[in-house]
Amino acid sequence: MTGQVTANAVGGGGGNNAVVSYLLGDIKSGDDKRSFDEYGIQGSAYTSENFLPTKLYYKNEFQGNYFYRFNAYNEEIELKDVNFAEAPVRSLQRDKNISIRNNGKPMSFKTFIDKKGLTQNGYLTLLSDGKYSYYKRTDVKYTEGQKAQNSFVKAIPARFSQFIEYYLEVEGVNRIDEFELSNRKLLKLVPNDKKEGLK
Repeated sequence: MTGQVTANAVGGGGGNNAVVSYLLGDIKSGDDKRSFDEYGIQGSAYTSENFLPTKLYYKNEFQGNYFYRFNAYNEEIELKDVNFAEAPVRSLQRDKNISIRNNGKPMSFKTFIDKKGLTQNGYLTLLSDGKYSYYKRTDVKYTEGQKAQNSFVKAIPARFSQFIEYYLEVEGVNRIDEFELSNRKLLKLVPNDKKEGLK
């Protein structure tokens, strides 16, 4: 069955196979979406071109060991059961109860507020948990190429550019806000009664 994981395919054991079948689905545009090289695009939509080992969790329950890579441009986690080039690639559902481990840190789909005040959805990696929880996000932007206007000006190829953003969640506030690495800007996100102590 396409996009489903059979009982035998769950690496590492643990977890409910019916749950795992729900967690994984097809990659929307198949292999075409993953082959940017043929278009002459510089950079990568991925944080790593290679599939890396990870653990999959649903509601904090271990579901199995997989290999993943993150398409930051499409906000999509791609998973394989085994790390062979010809192994089928599936997409992780965008469900806030699902998490994987990114270098040992939980990575999951969240709703957050960017520095422009816009509500966004995407994958955040939890760096530190507690009264103040800190997250990291890798974002990839695409810039169209430009043709050479004349023989004196070089053409500019299309490219993917990677950016790192940081987010803060204050216990009891129920929102995640982007912050810039500046004490003044960070203090704006903290409740008034905590600002003096943090200064």
